[in-house]
Amino acid sequence: MIRPGQPWGAPTAGPPDATGAGGDRDLAALADAHRGARLRFAPDERCELARAVGLTVATPGVTDLTVDALDVDDVGLAVNMVVAGVVPDRLGHWSRARPVTVRVDGRLLHDGPATTVVVANGQFRRGVDLVPRGHPGDGRLEVQVYALRPGERAGMRRRLPGGGHLPHPRIVTTTGRQAEIRWATPAPLELDGTSGSRRSSVDVTVRSPAFVLLV
Repeated sequence: MIRPGQPWGAPTAGPPDATGAGGDRDLAALADAHRGARLRFAPDERCELARAVGLTVATPGVTDLTVDALDVDDVGLAVNMVVAGVVPDRLGHWSRARPVTVRVDGRLLHDGPATTVVVANGQFRRGVDLVPRGHPGDGRLEVQVYALRPGERAGMRRRLPGGGHLPHPRIVTTTGRQAEIRWATPAPLELDGTSGSRRSSVDVTVRSPAFVLLV
């Protein structure tokens, strides 16, 4: 875990323990199979975590970055972001808000209607700066709860690309190490941009550090 004021990254201590390529889901599978290992990864256009850390296919791989990940109860590992409900860039006036309770480190963050809960390790989703404070090496997860009124959603979407949707009085944000999401009725769940089953209960815990990434 990196602390405020500390540098992030150090000259690499050796060759990679494993290599891979692809998007965030591919990196999550590699990290889960090689816990705590030094990884060399060639990202494609689907890899949002790569954007957050400046990793490209041409990156020389001379620096070790300790990177966190998100353990999602019985679903698996995510390296970038978990979205429960409607993803923010698809929120429209018709999107249904439903009752949800969100706790972070045991503290009540939200209890009432909302369309979306975001739990992030990284910063970007589909290229937009969804979580401007996201830092995949700080040992914490970022949580956002969207309870916008129907008439506010189009304006929020327009401000998403540069992170200008925050702060907002009806987007509650906090940070912590563990998030509990409890919907009144099952809501869609997305891990690292991949849709999964609908769930009424989701627990997310930061794994820090999860792996070392060569950049």
